[in-house]
Amino acid sequence: MKQMSHLDDDDVPSTPGKFKIDKSPYFHRSTRSLPKLAFWSLLFLGFIFIFFYRSPSSPSPVSSDPSRRSLRTYSWGGPAWEKRVRSSARVRTRRGVSVLVTGAAGFVGTHVSSALKRRGDGVLGLDNFNDYYDPSLKRARQALLERSGIFVVEGDINDAALLRKLFEVVPFTHVMHLAAQAGVRYAMENPSSYVHSNIAGFVNLLEVCKSANPQPAIVWASSSSVYGLNTKVPFSEKDRTDQPASLYAATKKAGEEIAHTYNHIYGLSLTGLRFFTVYGPWGRPDMAYFFFTKDILRGKAISVFEGANHGTVARDFTYIDDIVKGCLGALDTAEKSTGSGGKKRGAAQLRVFNLGNTSPVPVTHLVSILERLLKVKAKRNIMKLPRNGDVQFTHANISSAQRELGYKPTTDLQTGLKKFARWYLGYYKGGKKAAS
Repeated sequence: MKQMSHLDDDDVPSTPGKFKIDKSPYFHRSTRSLPKLAFWSLLFLGFIFIFFYRSPSSPSPVSSDPSRRSLRTYSWGGPAWEKRVRSSARVRTRRGVSVLVTGAAGFVGTHVSSALKRRGDGVLGLDNFNDYYDPSLKRARQALLERSGIFVVEGDINDAALLRKLFEVVPFTHVMHLAAQAGVRYAMENPSSYVHSNIAGFVNLLEVCKSANPQPAIVWASSSSVYGLNTKVPFSEKDRTDQPASLYAATKKAGEEIAHTYNHIYGLSLTGLRFFTVYGPWGRPDMAYFFFTKDILRGKAISVFEGANHGTVARDFTYIDDIVKGCLGALDTAEKSTGSGGKKRGAAQLRVFNLGNTSPVPVTHLVSILERLLKVKAKRNIMKLPRNGDVQFTHANISSAQRELGYKPTTDLQTGLKKFARWYLGYYKGGKKAAS
């Protein structure tokens, strides 16, 4: 396996939509919207309370809920462990910052952690290495990070004692919260894992951050899925997000409302990033471009969905390098939190941004590109889009991110998939590992 280097920068037609910039702040709300905000906040906080306290306080030897089992299997602490934590989080440049990256062994987390370390920031990773997809890929990413001097602590964001210890050892200036239960379809199989990670875990992290002194600024991963059944395109941060099409989307929407609550009450600086279909080397095996590649090389048929009346299914595919630039831009422009010891001292920054490519591409076109790159003809099964949470079309309006973060995606799908295919064939040794 090759060591990951900095990913460098055929065209796919761009179809940007027309939009009108609303100069009012994102979270400016009329008095008529306050009851709805209160309802959402109370609903989800109540859900979290029930989730936290429905289980016995004393753990059984084997938990019946896989999403909670991880809290009882990790070991951490001790002088040697603390030394590794401090060393990894040590800032190497005069203007550097110290960042706790949750989900560091994940796809986006690995790339963001590497980028932060390259520029001299102190970086400490945290990941629970769950088996939602092949843990060996996460371990390979971990090895990659450790070769660059990044220690990834093995633990769960629901472990409040662990989080408090990390903040005790290192006074982090920033948190890049990328840990989450991902995937739209898996929510139909294991819904509790989404509540555990995306709601309860987020609240647990915010609880620790609010009490830290100093409080860190927090950048966290929301999702383009929050736009749900919205039909207005391109999707703008001002658009309605109260029609989720999946439980995953609902938990991410809940996260945005919870972020508003902690910002309002405790003065935490929070920036949410709505990612649009991220792809690239070291990606997630549950994403279409990844398992399409695997199945095409194995000669297996792939299911390609179409909308009602043979409508096109398209995605705003966004290359990982562009997403990383957006994450770093959000972190670099994040203002300090205004609270101290759990008490708010003044108004704090609260933002949300779309990070997309602004060029939706039909999934059928993605398959055609993969066929050319892999030099294998795909066996396509055209099927109707199932009602499992997937939406037919995504398209990002990125004007706010361009203006506030300097965000400018530069990688088209042809170029990005070429880099992914090169990595995939190298990592899986010509497809042999994927076929085994």
